Amino acid sequence: MLGDASQALKIPDLRKRILFTLAMIAAFRFGSHVPVPGVDVGQLQELFKSGFLGFLDIFSGGALSNFAIFALGIMPYITASIIMSLLVYVVPKLEEWQKEGETGQKKINQYTRYGTLGLSFFQSIALVVFLDRTLTGVNLSLSQTALMVITITTGTMVVMWIGELITQFGIGNGMSLLMFVSIVSRFPIVIAQSLEISTSLMLILSVAVLLITAIAIVIVDSAQRRIPVQYAKRMVGRKMYGGASTYIPLKINQAGVIPIIFASSLLLFPGTFLQFFPGGFAQSLSGWVSPGSAIYLSLYGGLTIFFTYFYTAVTVNPIKYSDQMRKYGGFIPGVRPGRPTAEFLDRVLTRITLPGAVFLAIIAITPSIMLSWTRVPFFAEFGGTSILIMVGVALETMRQIEAQLLMRHYEGFLK
Repeated sequence: MLGDASQALKIPDLRKRILFTLAMIAAFRFGSHVPVPGVDVGQLQELFKSGFLGFLDIFSGGALSNFAIFALGIMPYITASIIMSLLVYVVPKLEEWQKEGETGQKKINQYTRYGTLGLSFFQSIALVVFLDRTLTGVNLSLSQTALMVITITTGTMVVMWIGELITQFGIGNGMSLLMFVSIVSRFPIVIAQSLEISTSLMLILSVAVLLITAIAIVIVDSAQRRIPVQYAKRMVGRKMYGGASTYIPLKINQAGVIPIIFASSLLLFPGTFLQFFPGGFAQSLSGWVSPGSAIYLSLYGGLTIFFTYFYTAVTVNPIKYSDQMRKYGGFIPGVRPGRPTAEFLDRVLTRITLPGAVFLAIIAITPSIMLSWTRVPFFAEFGGTSILIMVGVALETMRQIEAQLLMRHYEGFLK
């Protein structure tokens, strides 16, 4: 693999893309350590040692605890992208734009940017107000609050711009890579904290669980049910077309990491809201729905399974597959074309989604269970969502680099 990596760096165009990606990642990490003026970072980091706020800090790569200009990271953009991807199947105008190809996709991307701007603006207001009420000795004026909100909102838009530049001129999906870097950047800190608190045996066990989980994710991510499709022969003029055999690849984990993001975002909303009402019943209720509690884990697993089925049903349309096959003279052996084909695909998709959904639920809640058993901080930071994102982004980036190598007649990474 190292030899293949050296071959990639020998190709001028590919080397330029890789170096550009690394430069953008360096700029992103620099912005994650530039604090917004007017806040005691030391006092803020003490506050973020709690389970709830520490959980939020994972996806910003420590920028949230530093109250940096990139404090919100890419989460507003991710949230806006998910909302737009769902609205495409609900709003007829957006569905029409999606069918227009590149022109329509540009319009959808533009509205995604508008959504990112709105989400980042309101989230920055909530963040500044929360810190003003929580930190002792902080009494922000209206002008200071406005400056902080504008700074954080602008930083989020810069992060979005960096991600889009990586996607256009670099290697891989820019937003996914920035999320990957944010999670991986916490790795040395977590290892150091785990060594201080836990024994070497517990740390080795933690790393072993991480590796086993990563291997399982790779296996499930590659697993698919291949539905055979046969195309009938037909005469066009004096030439014979068709007669080929192919297949429809239906992945076990069709939804990827989206269900876990949906479930975690939905469960974090009550905790975020209750943080504004310290003490009393609100404090008790916040403890019930905090990450790691039994109620939280039960809801987390159940919502992950629900959103896996929901997202798969929204994005994979068996009727569309059936119509396309019938249009080009294709059929599934042993299944009649038309409605019976759509029903067959829907039945198969429902059955293979169940193990994928259960697997995602197990991945989501296992680190929290391990944390309560071992008390190793490693599991608090690298939960199921983090591991799934890291492995998924790494695989996708390697596939893109391999595609670039194969285009230039190199063997690639994957043998």
